[in-house]
Amino acid sequence: MATAAKIPVIDLSGDDQTQVAKDLVEAAIEHGFVYIRNTGKDIPVEAIDGAFAVSKKLFDAPLSEKQACTIQKNNRGWSAMNYETLDPANQRIGDFKEAFNFGEFVDGKAQQPIPPTIAPDEAQISAFRDLCNALSLKLNTLLGIGLGVSPPDFFTSAHLRSRGPSGSILRFLRYPPRSAITELAPGADDVRAGAHSDYGSLTLLFRLRGQPGLEILLRDGKTWSPVPVVPPGTEDDPAPPILMNIGDLLSYWTNGLLRSTVHRVVFPSGDSPAGLEGEADHGPRYSIAYFCHPFGGTELGPVPSERVKEYKGGLAEGNPYAERKVMTADEHLRMRLEASYTQLYKEGKA
Repeated sequence: MATAAKIPVIDLSGDDQTQVAKDLVEAAIEHGFVYIRNTGKDIPVEAIDGAFAVSKKLFDAPLSEKQACTIQKNNRGWSAMNYETLDPANQRIGDFKEAFNFGEFVDGKAQQPIPPTIAPDEAQISAFRDLCNALSLKLNTLLGIGLGVSPPDFFTSAHLRSRGPSGSILRFLRYPPRSAITELAPGADDVRAGAHSDYGSLTLLFRLRGQPGLEILLRDGKTWSPVPVVPPGTEDDPAPPILMNIGDLLSYWTNGLLRSTVHRVVFPSGDSPAGLEGEADHGPRYSIAYFCHPFGGTELGPVPSERVKEYKGGLAEGNPYAERKVMTADEHLRMRLEASYTQLYKEGKA
């Protein structure tokens, strides 16, 4: 039986921010995933609870409302069950999840269709997205400091909205319980979301207690390790820690030093693996992700950092898309979207 991943928990509010930055970088190098202790300082617990409440409301909306907001090639909107396939080479059917992607908001207003059911919550969603963006900028700054990038705000400046449009997305997700899926044969190893790395620079993931399922692929390239929602030492925190992971673009920028770790979401088994006691939920699973992207024209060459320059592992060590020749953030995003949404691109939607 797999044992739980031992991912470091980092408190961003530490007095010595240089040390916090170093700890963040070391965790990103070793694991690609880092727990950010949820003290409520960066993103209040009430804001997270409110976002989950809106998410449940959205997915319970009439099907016709969601279909009217079907996802387009700009990566905004609703994707139905089995519509997205994150691991097309190995999945026999699309992901067992429903999702809604929110792009940019302007003055609290979504720049895309949203279901009327959640129209009263539009400003709340916008505010939560802004909080996620602010935390992402803070993390990018710390990563720059920890890597000794010159200038240290190199990553942050590439993500400023003033630079131009980006692919940043706030995503609500709902995964049905195994009992609700008729396509699964007894004993089938189908996953809820296929194995993949994330498209952007970094991701913030919010989860609910008692709703496990996330697994990461360890360095041996064979072993899947479950990621606890509530790791040891955070049981008494007001909310589970926010999980941050490195995406493809930070891996490109650092020539593979920072790991864009492959991960997936599985159906929970009847037994809790070691380190995941009490995390064997059998109901629907909700999660919220914020995918942070730089402005679309950002070039993806190695950054000016002695640590990156001295790294001899090469891009293949930390990025599963190392063999792809991409020059900008937008080019990489389009490549990944075309692979995940084959129906969308075959249908020729805008």
